[in-house]
Amino acid sequence: MSYYFCIVGTKDNPLFELEFGTSKQGGDGVARFSPEARSMNPFIVHSSLDIVDELQWLNNQMYLKRIDHFASSHISAFLTPTSTKFLLLHLPHPPNTPPTSLQTPTSFSPFGPYTSTPPSSLRQSSSSSSSSSGSTSIANNPTSPQTEEAIRQFFGDVFEVWLKAVMNPFCGVDTALGSPVFRARVLAAGKKYL
Repeated sequence: MSYYFCIVGTKDNPLFELEFGTSKQGGDGVARFSPEARSMNPFIVHSSLDIVDELQWLNNQMYLKRIDHFASSHISAFLTPTSTKFLLLHLPHPPNTPPTSLQTPTSFSPFGPYTSTPPSSLRQSSSSSSSSSGSTSIANNPTSPQTEEAIRQFFGDVFEVWLKAVMNPFCGVDTALGSPVFRARVLAAGKKYL
């Protein structure tokens, strides 16, 4: 899977952005977004902020689970006590393609990987091999309980690192986080859980 992680401040301003890929099941940790998808990711994630605003009053949990989807990508959210939002867009790789070889953008329409149906050649072979491969693993099923738990643990680790970063007296709650140490620790959490 490919991931786009964003921290959004209390004034709906982006504080931190990071793209990374899965490190599980032979993944190399590199995001496999097409150029069109890369430019669309911030818009897709920010479009789910209205849903987060509604859910924060209905739910007393910090982890809001999977709150939205756009075509084949899913958005999960975590809300801090200061109303800072952690948003994670996770996009599964197309069926039966290893993480290192993504299909060409012309095989998907209209936004590269942002479609809900794979090409017809992949659609036929995906039904035959889905029973033999682990369909409940993180890379194969973005809506499985294992994936939800891995994302919850990722958000927990990132919250701990974020809390240490904003406790710095020279850093405010709504200031951008540009620390390379913070970036490295978020990447480490992503590698550990996702």
